[in-house]
Amino acid sequence: MRRKLLPIFLGLFLALGCGFITQAAPSLKLGQPIDCTLGQNCFVLIYPDRDPGPDAVDVGCGRMTYDGHKGTDFAIPDERIMAQGVAVKAAAAGTVLRIRNDIPDQRIKDPADTSAVEGMECGNGVVIDHGQEWETQYCHLRQGSVAVKSGDTVAEGSVLGLVGTSGAASFPHVHLSVRYQGQVIDPYVGPNAESGCQTSKQPLWKTDLPYQPTGLIRAGFAPQLPDLDQLWSGAFSDSALAANSPAVVFWAHSYGVLQGDRERLQLLDPTGKVAAELERPLSQAQRVWVASIGKKNTSTALLSGEWVGQYQLFRDNQLLIDIEKTIRVE
Repeated sequence: MRRKLLPIFLGLFLALGCGFITQAAPSLKLGQPIDCTLGQNCFVLIYPDRDPGPDAVDVGCGRMTYDGHKGTDFAIPDERIMAQGVAVKAAAAGTVLRIRNDIPDQRIKDPADTSAVEGMECGNGVVIDHGQEWETQYCHLRQGSVAVKSGDTVAEGSVLGLVGTSGAASFPHVHLSVRYQGQVIDPYVGPNAESGCQTSKQPLWKTDLPYQPTGLIRAGFAPQLPDLDQLWSGAFSDSALAANSPAVVFWAHSYGVLQGDRERLQLLDPTGKVAAELERPLSQAQRVWVASIGKKNTSTALLSGEWVGQYQLFRDNQLLIDIEKTIRVE
């Protein structure tokens, strides 16, 4: 497999909107709150909203946020990975103030699901007091996974629980909110920053966490056209496909595509012949995107052997995503 990526809901407790701190804030440095490698097996899907009005803009002047979003969403590819257990970690040392641990994991799929968790949008979570009026909050942890209790002292990197989909979560992730004096702080910008994306930045991260608004979530093969719900659930992760399948479909699940981006897909059969190919511009921006291409089974069996799927995404002639996957048909 070759893979190339180029950098280019809440309510457990009261969280106030982003504001301007009028006095110099004492320093707080944060570690990554999830046990993974950004750009490889996890990614930031939604950043804090830096627009004070009804519009939304993220720290990179992009669209990977929504109006009123007060935290940073560190996501993992699917619920199959979630079931294996991905640790949520304390971003800094402190004392646990509050926890919740009994909300079921159930991804939000429609407005009725959202209504069902009203008042519990954060799901299972932890709030930590770091002293000097700093707090962090961790949302959407897996039911029953919270490993700390109120009053516990934690070090940076201490395991708080596992990534889940409790509360108002439409994909598996941990939502990190940072607050100083009750005001939400964008950790990519720091305190004392003006609204908007064109502002001076003093990030709170101990090590650089790059802003990457576009990337691959995962790619693979299926015997049918996959939908988004199936992909978030972790379906179609097999390394082999039955020869009597109705089709062989190569798919790529990505995030942060923009209008005008160009994508290229190609499917090769075991002889190296091009079974299907597609190149097209994208007509609109999408926070998450699924592209697919396939070959129907028009006989009693698909050609046995190794099939190859290739996906590329270009922006202004720059290659942003380049992925090749194989599957054995037998």
